[in-house]
Amino acid sequence: MAKRGKAAGRNSGNSTAGVVDLPKGARPDGPVEGVYYIDTGDCELIPDQDNSNGWLLRINGVMSSHIDLADPLFLDFEYMRWIAALVESRWPRESRPKLRALHLGGGACSLARYFHAAYPDARQVVVELDGKLAEYVRGWFDLPKAPLLRLRVGEAREVTEGLTPHTRDLIIRDVFAGSLTPRALTTKEFNGHAKQVLAPGGIYVVNSGDAPDLRNAREDAATIADSFEHTVIIADPAMLKGRRYGNMIMAGSDQPFDDDPGLARRLLGGAVPAHIWNDAKVRAFAAGAPVRHDPQPPSSAP
Repeated sequence: MAKRGKAAGRNSGNSTAGVVDLPKGARPDGPVEGVYYIDTGDCELIPDQDNSNGWLLRINGVMSSHIDLADPLFLDFEYMRWIAALVESRWPRESRPKLRALHLGGGACSLARYFHAAYPDARQVVVELDGKLAEYVRGWFDLPKAPLLRLRVGEAREVTEGLTPHTRDLIIRDVFAGSLTPRALTTKEFNGHAKQVLAPGGIYVVNSGDAPDLRNAREDAATIADSFEHTVIIADPAMLKGRRYGNMIMAGSDQPFDDDPGLARRLLGGAVPAHIWNDAKVRAFAAGAPVRHDPQPPSSAP
């Protein structure tokens, strides 16, 4: 579901590269174009034709990430820029906060690289289900070492449920199976686990992908609004009006999101301008949509 930040005429990510066959146990020494077998299928590493330092990562046929090896503060995907803008509105870079971030869904670790550059004192954990992919990404993109950035192989919900309460300032949910997030990561019960892990003032951010009918987005918004006292949505106007497939960024917190004119101006910049909806607009958008819950366990016979 990820959309790139430049106009549609840019390299679409098509490739005819062959399969790269690494010896068992070997880690790549930098990115090499090609298709790689991973634990959950395959991924493809594609050079960015418009940026000699850029690489695109496609996972199981879906464009996932973009990396600029020379500039970790460059984010090519618009939804990632919106997340960065929201986070920096809450925690300005110049204050050098010791941000504690949990990324659910790894991909190429584009946002984790960004936050490492923006907040040098940050401590981050990236949870990636696919262990082989995590190993490749470490070798391709020269990521910061632990404890600044740890890659943890595991299932996102299981890892979140096992974390100590109040130990993260930021949780980003960016997990997809095809075009949608697995349902187990979208329920009120899961949101409750995420909320418990957040410290006071923390933010839970989700990348919600949807079709023009916006059914999934409304249910995501309803569930987040039911779980958190304060919410926002960031998206481009066409997406908000249900005119295209794409991504909405939704966030919840126990503290209000500031009415930050600097954030609004920043979101209007770039190739894909975005609007931000406050809590009242989010709740109006979600009105009538069902709140998602975990399935009820089957009742046992008496």
